[in-house]
Amino acid sequence: MKMKNLTPGEASQENLPASLAQFIDDMKSRFGQSGDIIYRELQLGAIPAVMVYIEGMGDPRYLIEAIHVDLPLFMSLPDQRPEERMKMLQDLTITMGKVGEARTFQEVEKKLLSGNTIIFMDGTTTTLYVGTETLKQRGVEEASSQSVVRGPREGFTESLRENTALVRRRIQSPKLRLEERTVGEHTNTQLAVMYMEGLCDVDVLNELRRRLDGIKLDSVLESNYIEEMIQDHRYSPFPTVYNSERPDVIASAILEGRIAIFVEGTPFVLVVPALFVQLFQSSEDYYQRWDFASLVRLLRYLCFGIALLTPSLYIAITTFHQEMLPTNLLTSLIGQREGVPFPAFLEALIMEVTFEILREAGIRLPKSIGQSVSIVGTLVIGQAAVEAGLVSAAMVIVVSMTAIANFALPAFNIGISVRILRFGLMGIAASFGLYGMIIGMIIIGLHLCSLQSMGVPYMTSFAPMRWRSQKDALLRLSRHSMKKYLTKSKT
Repeated sequence: MKMKNLTPGEASQENLPASLAQFIDDMKSRFGQSGDIIYRELQLGAIPAVMVYIEGMGDPRYLIEAIHVDLPLFMSLPDQRPEERMKMLQDLTITMGKVGEARTFQEVEKKLLSGNTIIFMDGTTTTLYVGTETLKQRGVEEASSQSVVRGPREGFTESLRENTALVRRRIQSPKLRLEERTVGEHTNTQLAVMYMEGLCDVDVLNELRRRLDGIKLDSVLESNYIEEMIQDHRYSPFPTVYNSERPDVIASAILEGRIAIFVEGTPFVLVVPALFVQLFQSSEDYYQRWDFASLVRLLRYLCFGIALLTPSLYIAITTFHQEMLPTNLLTSLIGQREGVPFPAFLEALIMEVTFEILREAGIRLPKSIGQSVSIVGTLVIGQAAVEAGLVSAAMVIVVSMTAIANFALPAFNIGISVRILRFGLMGIAASFGLYGMIIGMIIIGLHLCSLQSMGVPYMTSFAPMRWRSQKDALLRLSRHSMKKYLTKSKT
């Protein structure tokens, strides 16, 4: 009987046929005669069988050797039923770790596409799947997006199981829980949720489970697919889901009661709930002296303000509030802007857009020339623009300070939020001066206070104010102080 071509995503819960020839025909029909799917027929005594695997994803070499070693045993039992022979094959011959049964075509397709080898015997309606995955992965390397001076150098890879193992090596507790799911109708991407039982908020965990179960996507190729589906406020510029590629950061978040979400194929692990203060914390804060870590953390908050407000403050003062500047400084700025044909807002907009273009060009170009192009391009264009009279030297300084302060933020996604809001504040400052800036800051503050991450207030530690949490919010106090806080919390 001829079957129509079915894709693996369209497979239904169909039972397997008892005929070997029919099974092979059905598999070839479902996978469209794909050349990388290998069908190796075997003779286990008097019973014919077939071994199916995907070349490059599965390597059944040791499995074939084990079957050949026990082949005389199969030959000595000619009257054995297929079910008994399948049981003997599973219990005695296959000594690999992961062995199981698949009873429907959907299960067979899922296991085969995961790199397993499928064994089917004529006369049975079940198959065995054996873990023979051999897909090569990138080794554990230093995290590129969150580098530190002092601390572990390990970073996550694209392998889900290797990533979870990196965290388990740091949290060697039986209370560490791992729940697995499959998302993506066509990609069948593996996803794992990791948390500490007893520390994790049950309501947050149940809400996360509900959102993950409601994901209906054709494909999931990176953790951002999941992030966009589970975040609370999809139109907010601020991230409500944290991400990191450092195992120590994820382990620390889990020990604080948060939940980590691992996605196969990406080194970036998601953490919920995410708080505003978390975006200014670095793992290095806890590997340095508390006084130095507190100073650096305060510096990050200052850099956040500089990156967000400096261009709009310059525009507002030079356009509407020149009386706020000292006379000498005002005279110098007027002299610099004398030959500039553009208003301050358009001047700042040109420089900001130019810098954003150079930043993106430096990222997309090969690493060997990307940094040199971005640095040389910035210097050359900035100097040429000043000499040509298109922008003032003060504006170049303002844009440079803004860019450097933006780079000082430890979380890349909060830097993107600042870049978005900066253009809006520049427009408000050009229209209404400092009054517009103040209104804009009030709106941003109200928006931050209205955000939630998995039902948890985004500004927790500040709004609502929790005095005990201040020991690791703006400052990072000594471990003795934090230990007393933890002891009091437990009692």
